Amino acid sequence: MNIYGYVRVSSQDQNEDRQLIALKEKGIKEKNIYIDKQSGKDFDRPKYQRLIKKLKEGDLVYILSIDRLGRNYAEIQRQWQILTKEIGIDICVIDMPLLDTRNGKDLMGTFIADLVLQILSFVAQSERENIRKRQAEGIAAAKARGVRFGRPETPLPDDFSKHVKRWERKQITFEEMLSNFNMSEATFYRKLREERIKSGKINA
Repeated sequence: MNIYGYVRVSSQDQNEDRQLIALKEKGIKEKNIYIDKQSGKDFDRPKYQRLIKKLKEGDLVYILSIDRLGRNYAEIQRQWQILTKEIGIDICVIDMPLLDTRNGKDLMGTFIADLVLQILSFVAQSERENIRKRQAEGIAAAKARGVRFGRPETPLPDDFSKHVKRWERKQITFEEMLSNFNMSEATFYRKLREERIKSGKINA
């Protein structure tokens, strides 16, 4: 039997130390710990997929908490089925002793583990959806306060009007015009309209 550990953090700047300490306290060798720095929305993660290919029946995998496995309710259920039933390994969720498939192999033990898994995976997905909702609300509130997102707009060059006149007189091509200002066609026409509104040549 081989013993492995799986660690996941959501981004490159998050710290995985707490998970690593918990796994090493279980005596897991560093070479058997697989770390992904990626969102938990799905299981298309390189190190997780590499771990899956390594696993054989009877192996044991430790994770610190169920949300380190993933945050998608249906996917957590599916992966748990693949790991414990199809491959035939054991899983131990350190923060939740009831989710240790080595214990309670009888019908009642399996029922309790499945029930706890369903509740925890549901909570994990709910938390993810709440985070997304709070982010959307925060962005909406910021926009309402006048905060602008994305790259700041490049100010219009002082000689924009002069080049427009040259283009209108066919002294330069449209492609040269775009190239001079490093603009897309849509941006050019938007800027041109803004300039003409500002100068009173057209109405807003």
